[in-house]
Amino acid sequence: MSAPSPALPQISARRKTVDRIMHGLMYVFFGLALVPLISLIWMVVKSGISRLDGDFLSHSSKGVAGFQPGGGAYHAIVGTLEIMLLTTIMAVPIAVLTAVYLVEYGQNKRLARIISFFVDVMTGVPSIIAGLFILAFWILVLGNQASGFAGALALAILMIPTVVRSSEEMLKLVPNELREASYALGVPRWRTITKVILPTAFSGMITGIMLAVARVMGETAPLLLVIGTTKVINTNPFSGSISSLPTFIWEQSGDPNQFSADRAWAGALTLILIIMLLNLGARLVARRTSIR
Repeated sequence: MSAPSPALPQISARRKTVDRIMHGLMYVFFGLALVPLISLIWMVVKSGISRLDGDFLSHSSKGVAGFQPGGGAYHAIVGTLEIMLLTTIMAVPIAVLTAVYLVEYGQNKRLARIISFFVDVMTGVPSIIAGLFILAFWILVLGNQASGFAGALALAILMIPTVVRSSEEMLKLVPNELREASYALGVPRWRTITKVILPTAFSGMITGIMLAVARVMGETAPLLLVIGTTKVINTNPFSGSISSLPTFIWEQSGDPNQFSADRAWAGALTLILIIMLLNLGARLVARRTSIR
């Protein structure tokens, strides 16, 4: 007869108690972390919901003084979407290609180490520095005017390192077995990357991209330097000053009148809702296109 298997050691009462305490502390600290987030959202919703209506979303603030009622943020919404579209078009391809090089081609290469170092440096660059760089180089040295495109350049500098790091981590999670199986079938590396690796990591990469979009969409300091402020609708991001929701909120909150404060709160709520809708849309796209 075979020898009986040894009995599993019993978990001591002390270990069970410590486990329960740590679980309890985890839930407590999680709840404490939610307190400022929930209180912030509640304050914005409570203060901005009364002014957030069809008139606010469909009219600009042209000709509306701070002490006057009415006026909306349509010009700022249009400007924000224009700037973020340009920023995403410029930043995402550069960042994704950089991440692909670091993961798939840059093992133990000096260039990859240099790129990784500068990505880390760019991650810690304050947003005002990106705005000052575009102001000095694009506007003062090259002689271009303040525009939405200049704002997109400044935000792209902030967005690229975030997308690089998130995409890099998602690509590293792709199992090596998929690469080896593709290579074993004689598939070239570039086709393996485009047909196997990127589709596998697509869902996680989309999440990282949307986190980067949400981060830069609320930036105010660089936009104040390079896009100016205006109360009229400008649908051409390559010419003239353009408004955005962050600069709209900053402008309205600086006015001591109650009507301006209401517009500022409504603008903040609009910005939160736009970010939530973009994240929801990105998750739906990622879910429909992910490999199962």
